[in-house]
Amino acid sequence: MARMHSRNKGKSSSKKPGKKIKPGWMKRDIKEVEQLVLKLAKKGKTASEIGIELRDSYGVPDVNTVTGKKITKILEDNKLNKELPEDFTALIKKEILLMKHLETNKKDEGAKRGILLTRSKINRLIKYYKRTGKLPQDWKYDREKVKLLIS
Repeated sequence: MARMHSRNKGKSSSKKPGKKIKPGWMKRDIKEVEQLVLKLAKKGKTASEIGIELRDSYGVPDVNTVTGKKITKILEDNKLNKELPEDFTALIKKEILLMKHLETNKKDEGAKRGILLTRSKINRLIKYYKRTGKLPQDWKYDREKVKLLIS
């Protein structure tokens, strides 16, 4: 199947191992990993940053295989999750940066196309999050309002 906004095909990328069991060399137990996740979340890190930090600094290859829960579920259970989902905020930040760039470079056609593509991705995510209940049904995307939420 082709990629969304380019004509490239293929699935070439790094993959996680297929086994879903806790490695034998890992010494940390479930409670310890959950405490690490909560400690890093209180420092203000996002779920993906927490996963990278646990992998690189604490030797936890995958939180889901150790605890049986994903990082976002652990944060949700302890009421430490963010207002907006992480992928949604990343797209909004990208759109804000592109808009700033376009203010100084008005004739940049590539940036104009980039804004169109990110807006379509944002709209698709809004529909998905409304359908799954992560955003309220009456939630509207207003760039100025969301810019204040993000910064």
